[in-house]
Parts: sequence; structure tokens; C-alpha cells
Amino acid sequence: MGQELDSLPGFRRRFRVTPGASQITAALEDDIHCMAVTLHHDGATIQTVAPDMDRVPWTLCPGAREVLRKTFEGVALADAARRGDKALNCTHLYDLAQIAAAHAGDFAPFCYNIAVADPVEGVVRAEIRRDGVLVCQLSHKDDVLLSPAAVEGLSLFNMRDWIRSLQGVEQEAARLLQWVMIIAHGRTLPMERQNDATRMPPNCYTFQPVRKAEATRVGRVLDFSGGALSPLDHFDGQAFTPRG
Repeated sequence: MGQELDSLPGFRRRFRVTPGASQITAALEDDIHCMAVTLHHDGATIQTVAPDMDRVPWTLCPGAREVLRKTFEGVALADAARRGDKALNCTHLYDLAQIAAAHAGDFAPFCYNIAVADPVEGVVRAEIRRDGVLVCQLSHKDDVLLSPAAVEGLSLFNMRDWIRSLQGVEQEAARLLQWVMIIAHGRTLPMERQNDATRMPPNCYTFQPVRKAEATRVGRVLDFSGGALSPLDHFDGQAFTPRG
């Protein structure tokens, strides 16, 4: 993560991708989520999907694992990016499955580190680095982008065309950074506003109308900007170990 943003309080998320001969694992951890997805494949098709949820914010989140299997098992690796039904899945597991599929042919592991600083005079600054190398920086105020110049004036929620104009790592990184900046809004919201699933839009498995009334808040909220912990410091690329 960038040294300057690292010195500021804020939201952190780390992605770690670990490829193998016939499987690939993608994991993430942030303040409120910690999970991984392993895709077993034959080089062309996803044969089995193994989701692992180490830390989740809602009691019903674990039920999304079976939905993820049904969404991606038997699907061509090349078609994973076009799978629908993201809102019916845990969106974080879904993103991990797509990242893993996109990198199934890679040979070396890598990490994305994302830092979203808390607002300073209303301005939010954020960046994403791949293996320590800066890929993208964004800033916004009241969800209107301030920088870079190519996106100035756009809504944080309406960046699709600009992201599509990018290529390769830059496109993937910008998409991940946008999503994390949206999630980071939670740091500025009172916890009582975040504890009622019935108030949430139906944009993930837990918040679907058929189940959100039954969901209750669980799990630890960690502040990785404090320096005592590091995201995914208890993950070896394949599995989680207990964190004290």
C-alpha cells in the first residue's frame, strides 16, 4: 500500500491469488470480510468450486457457498467473467471466483493491496497496488470523482465506461478499487444503521427479500490501519489458520 495513505486511518483490503497446476485460489480480507475461493479446473473448465468463509458480517452469509458452486461449476474459465446472478451470490465470493478464473493460467502468485483513507475535509483518497507497484489512484468528494482528470466529475457509482476503456491489470485494478471505495462508506456510518439487514437493497445473497429479515450481524470488525494486524496474515495461499 502507498506509504502516505498507510499513515492515515481508513479501510484496507488485500487480495491474494495463488495459482497451481490444476487449481487456483483467490482470497480477500478487509475490515469485515475474510474469505477465499479455490477453483479446480482442467485448463478449460471449472470442475469444482471450494469457497471458504473465515469471517463474515451476517449469520446467513455461509449459505451463499452453495449458490456459488451452482453458479460456476461446469462453466468454462473463459466464460466466468460473463456469469450473471451476482446479486444472488455473496458478491465477495463471486468476485473471487471471477478473479481466480481470470488468472487460472498464471504461474506466479500475486497480491493487490487497497487503501481507502477516511475523509479529510470531505475528500476520500484511495489507491491500489499490485505487489507493491501503484496501479491506480482515485479521489472523490460526496461520491463525485475529483481525480484523475479522466474521471473528474463522474459519479463513483458510474465508472463502467471508463473502466472498460482500460486494459489488462489496469482494468482489473480499477474495477476492484471502485468496489472497495463503495464498501468503505461503511466506516462513516453509525453501526446501528448497518445492523438492520431489512434496510439493505437486494444486492447480495443475504439481502435478498426471502431471507434478509432473518439475518443478524455477527463477526469481528478489524481496523487494519492501526498497524497491529495485516490482512491475510493468517492465510498461506491455500487455507486459513486461527488468528488470536
